[in-house]
Amino acid sequence: MIDILDTPLPYVGRLPERAADTIDLVVIHCTELPDLATAREYGEKVLYETGAGNSGHYYVDRDGTVLCYVDPLRVAHHTRGYNPRSIGIELVNTGRYPDWFHSAKQTMTEPYPEVQITALRALLDHLTAHFPSLRHIAGHEDLDTAMVPSSDDPGNEVPRKRDPGPQFPWVRAYDAGRLGRLGG
Repeated sequence: MIDILDTPLPYVGRLPERAADTIDLVVIHCTELPDLATAREYGEKVLYETGAGNSGHYYVDRDGTVLCYVDPLRVAHHTRGYNPRSIGIELVNTGRYPDWFHSAKQTMTEPYPEVQITALRALLDHLTAHFPSLRHIAGHEDLDTAMVPSSDDPGNEVPRKRDPGPQFPWVRAYDAGRLGRLGG
């Protein structure tokens, strides 16, 4: 059993609806921001003509609190090319913040607290029970492998996405017998 706080983003009603059986993938992200409040602020920013922004469906804070920002039966903007078929889960973690693209600051050192991973496992159990079509799991870095110019030297490229990153404990985070990892 998991307690999920329903805290929808203001534009959720503008996001396309989808059938439950079209969802076969969970994408694990980290916010690469300092805290949940900053992640919420970022998620509320309107970035598209439709009136929507970028956000995962679920956010798991460092203390294990789980929040639903976007109903999983709606398409959220979290992974280019995979949004219609996936549920995005954001783990609060600093990642490369605040210098995401600086070539000398690509190391992600913040560990994921055990209580956060326990909450993630419970959320994955919940999702696989409610969405029998879920078969795959991936990290954002597994699916978005684009390189971008580094902020300190545009002639040098760095990964656009590195989340959830090298500190993420894949072996402890999910049941490989239930969800097969894509791209990892």
